[in-house]
Amino acid sequence: MTERYMHFINGEYVAPSEDRYFSSTNPATLEELYEAARGNAQDVDRAVKAAHAAFTSSAWSLLSATQRGHLLRRLGDLVGENAEKLAMNESLDNGKLLREMRGQMATLPEYFYYYAGLADKVQGAQIPTMNPAILNYTQREPLGVVGAITPWNSPLTLTTSKIAPALAAGNTVVIKPSEYTSRTVLLLAELAEQAGFPAGVINVVTGFGAEAGAALVAHPLLAKISFTGSTATGSHIASQAASRFIGCTLELGGKSPNIVFGDANVSNAAMGVIAGIYAAAGQTCIAGSRVFAHKSVYDELVEKVTARARSIVIGDPLADSTELGPLAFADQLAKVASYVKIGAEEGATVLAGGCRPEGLELPGYYYAPTVLTDVNNDMRVVREEIFGPVAAIMPFEHEDELLGMANDTEYGLAAGVWTQNLSRAHRMARKLEAGTIWVNTYRAMSPMSPRQGFKNSGVGIEHGLESMNEYTRLKSVWINTDESPVADPFVMRS
Repeated sequence: MTERYMHFINGEYVAPSEDRYFSSTNPATLEELYEAARGNAQDVDRAVKAAHAAFTSSAWSLLSATQRGHLLRRLGDLVGENAEKLAMNESLDNGKLLREMRGQMATLPEYFYYYAGLADKVQGAQIPTMNPAILNYTQREPLGVVGAITPWNSPLTLTTSKIAPALAAGNTVVIKPSEYTSRTVLLLAELAEQAGFPAGVINVVTGFGAEAGAALVAHPLLAKISFTGSTATGSHIASQAASRFIGCTLELGGKSPNIVFGDANVSNAAMGVIAGIYAAAGQTCIAGSRVFAHKSVYDELVEKVTARARSIVIGDPLADSTELGPLAFADQLAKVASYVKIGAEEGATVLAGGCRPEGLELPGYYYAPTVLTDVNNDMRVVREEIFGPVAAIMPFEHEDELLGMANDTEYGLAAGVWTQNLSRAHRMARKLEAGTIWVNTYRAMSPMSPRQGFKNSGVGIEHGLESMNEYTRLKSVWINTDESPVADPFVMRS
C-alpha cells in the first residue's frame, strides 16, 4: 500500500478537509512514491490560525531570544542526525543526485546554527535627541505568521533559508511545499517537534499552488509571505501582498551570465561552466545558462565544454557514478525540449544533447546535457529561463560589448567571471547587474552571505545578517523623562 502523508498542523498530522490526496512520483523510475494531502483554503485557514495562536501563546512569545536559539540549534542537530534519510528522500522526490543531496544535508545544520546564534543578536539603538529629557530608542519585533512557499528543486535548503531566520526572530510559520516534493518538508516538521518547538509554531499544508498556495497568500492573518519560484507567480504574489500592505521576500527566476575572459584558465573555466549549468540538471535559479567567451578562447572553451557535456554520466541519481539525473517532472521535460527546438528553429547549432540520452534503460524524465552555439542575445533560448541542462555559448571581443550583452536581460540573480586580472574582476563585480557575483568559481554559497535578486529576479534578502530584518518590524519609542509640566502642548518635543 502506498504511504500516505497528511498535513502537519498544530503539532499533529491532520487529514485534509476534503479527504483528497495526490501522488508523488520518482522522476527517474516513474514509480509512485507516496500520497500527500491535497490542501485547500479550509486547511490553510486551520494552519494559519494555529500559527497565530502559537505566536500569541506564552509557550512561544515568552521564550527568550536565547531560548529560541537553543531550539534552532537542537533542530540543526536532528537534521544532522537524520541527514542520510533526508538526502535519500529528497533525491527520490526530485531526481537530484544522492551525493549532491548528501552534500546539502551535511551543510544544512549550519543554517540552523547560524540563525540560532543570531536569535539574541537582534538589537535596537538609542537615537540622539535635541532635548536631553526625551529618550528615543528603537526595538525590533517579530511580524507574526509568516507564510513560506517553497519550490521542488532544493526543498529543504530553500525552506530552511526562510523559516530559520523567521523563527529566530520570533515568528511562527506555515509552509506550503511544492506538490512535487512534499515529504522532506513534512519530515523537517517532525524533527522540529522533536526539537521542542511548541505546537503550532511550524505548520505544513501540502497541495497545489492554485488551491493551498493562493489561500495562504490571501489569508488575512498572514503578516508576510516568502516565496521562491517563477517570476510570473512572484509578480502575482507581490501584487497581492502590496494590496494588503504585508511584506514579501521573493527569490525568482534567473538567466545568469557566466563570462570567460581571454586571460582565464580555460580548463578551470570550462569546469565552472559545466558546474554552472549541468549541476542539478540545470534546475537552479542561479544556473549559468548564458555563457560568454572572449573570441581568443571561444573555440577552446566550446570544445572543452562540449566534450565534457557528451561524457557526463547520466543515470540513476542514487548511484555514486551518476553525474546527471532526470528533470523533476514531465512538464519540465517538455518545456526544456521545446526550448531547444525553438533555438534550432531560430538558427542555433546543437553541438551536444538536444534529445533524450541514448541507451538509457531508466524510463524517467531525462534530457541530455545540451550545448547551443550560433546564438545571439535576441534569441528566446538566451532571453528566457529554460530551467534545464541547456547552455548557450556566445563570443565577445570587447569588455564594454560584453557588459552590454550580460546586462541586457530582465533578470539579475547571479553572474560568473573567469579572469586572472584583479582589476577586471573588481570592475566586473561593480558593473554587472546581479545580486551575486562569482569570480573564478560558481555556485558557492553560505548562510552567512546575503542573497538578493536584482530586476525581475526578486525582492528582499535571504541569508546573512540582513535577512533578519526581513522578518522583523522596527518600532521607535519616545519617553519623556521630564516630570515638569508641558509649556506649550501645540509644540512638538524632540
